[in-house]
Amino acid sequence: MLYMHDLWVNWFEGEENGYNVCRFHEWRKEDGIELIDQIPLLKVQDDLFHYIENDLQELPIAMLQDIQRKTYMKKNQERHTIEYAAVITNGTDVLVFDTLGYTSPVKKSRLIPRQERLALEMVQGKRAEHYTIEENIRKEHHILSLDPDKMSGLTRRERQLKQLLMMALDQLKHSDHPEEIRYWLTEWDPVQYPSIKSLSTEQAWSRLYEETCHGWTKLHEELCGKMVKGQPFFETIWQGENDKVSQHMKSQN
Repeated sequence: MLYMHDLWVNWFEGEENGYNVCRFHEWRKEDGIELIDQIPLLKVQDDLFHYIENDLQELPIAMLQDIQRKTYMKKNQERHTIEYAAVITNGTDVLVFDTLGYTSPVKKSRLIPRQERLALEMVQGKRAEHYTIEENIRKEHHILSLDPDKMSGLTRRERQLKQLLMMALDQLKHSDHPEEIRYWLTEWDPVQYPSIKSLSTEQAWSRLYEETCHGWTKLHEELCGKMVKGQPFFETIWQGENDKVSQHMKSQN
């Protein structure tokens, strides 16, 4: 078995979509970067790589057995054993996971570019391990777990705010004030106000979702900011993302 040593990781916990496991260029100063002392490296087939990258389902039993207690982390000069963790690659991309002792990839991370290149070099010319996925349930994307195409090309901040907007839209759909849906659609597209008046609640919500779930623009940001106002949980997320931008701007000056 191949092993990698002294790896820097930036764990993203509970992320079922690979687009939320940020690449190195999107890591932030406040992220909790950790050092892995030793970890197995596996070359796997494309389907298994994407299954682990984009889901939180059970990992193959044979794979878990192969990597069990073979990862070590150092904390305060003490070496700790990790139950199930590995670096995986399909020969073109690289991902690290840790199950936290469970049997699904609860924590995921990318690698820094130099270590990513090393992982790819180490498996070059080697055959991919064949692990059988016990039960591959087809993943369904929905408003709170958008299809990767709808997040393509967005920055970390834009993805976070887009997820926040989708959470606000989902809440709006199930609220006790359906008349608000037409109001927010008008905020989004004031020119269409005459036709919006004649839409049913379901039609108005569908149009609002369909028109906002693609891309990210200043209009998206403005709508998101207005919709989360007065909702403490949503406002905390909104404020957090904007504070990070302010801190970044200050550090650049």
